[in-house]
Amino acid sequence: MGAGHNHGPAASETGHPGDFRKKLWIAFSITATIVVAQAIGSIITGSLALLTDTAHAITDASGLLVALIAATLMLKPANSKRTWGFRRIEVIAALGQSALLLAVGTYAAIEGIRRLFEPPEVPASELLIFGIIGLVANIIAITILASSRGSNFNMRAAFLEVLNDALGSLGVIIAAIVIATTGFMQADAIAGLLIATLIVPRAFKLMRETTGVLMEFTPKGLDLDKVRSHILELDHVKDVHDLHASTVATGLPTLTAHVVVDDECFTDGHAAQTLHEIKDCVAGHFEVSIHHSTFQIETEHIAEHEPEISKHD
Repeated sequence: MGAGHNHGPAASETGHPGDFRKKLWIAFSITATIVVAQAIGSIITGSLALLTDTAHAITDASGLLVALIAATLMLKPANSKRTWGFRRIEVIAALGQSALLLAVGTYAAIEGIRRLFEPPEVPASELLIFGIIGLVANIIAITILASSRGSNFNMRAAFLEVLNDALGSLGVIIAAIVIATTGFMQADAIAGLLIATLIVPRAFKLMRETTGVLMEFTPKGLDLDKVRSHILELDHVKDVHDLHASTVATGLPTLTAHVVVDDECFTDGHAAQTLHEIKDCVAGHFEVSIHHSTFQIETEHIAEHEPEISKHD
């Protein structure tokens, strides 16, 4: 069954967290600069729209700082007290950032609806200048983070933070142009609502995925029924139970199972051979390659005397 499988882990499948601290430092520095510039701009212009975008930028800068801290902790080595090190910190950080994004998006939607009926007076020219400054800075940060946004949950959340701020700056620019050319003050509210419709679905999706990891749901793309069926097709395998799969962090799925084999496998050497075949199968046969797997090879007699709860799948 193992013939023709690619059993060697690819670079992207080894579970190594990668070092993205330099990119995050640059992105955080740029975003923090935007916060200062927009805060000054909101004081000079008295623009509520720019003040709201400054709040967005503060949230994004905070998220990037959390991502930077998480990226640092992820590189700490494992030890006897923390067997996976701080690898899962990227999931917790991404969950926190997605919650912040969801809160900002919800606030933007509520505030946008309110402004449709009570549009504030906004100085368009000053608003345009600070909007352009924010957008240019965010485009630079997006360029820096774009190539690493799929590396793990933490980098993906950081990228969404910067993208969120860029959308906010773009909304400010569009609103400023419309207000300057038509005097239509509700343009600010409409731009805010459009930004909210882009932020909320992305934040919700990231929150759902990270929650799934923390709840130790089966990794996406791995069908445990197929895993069980393939293991049962191996010679000498009589049953598979207590089959569980979860994700520790990005690129680090794990799988455990109890595998019942013929009694004579423990005397004729087939137990070790069967274990090797099982590990090869889960490492290379399925869409999700499992390189961290643990299998308990046992006889029917041992399986019968196990606590009933351990036999549940």
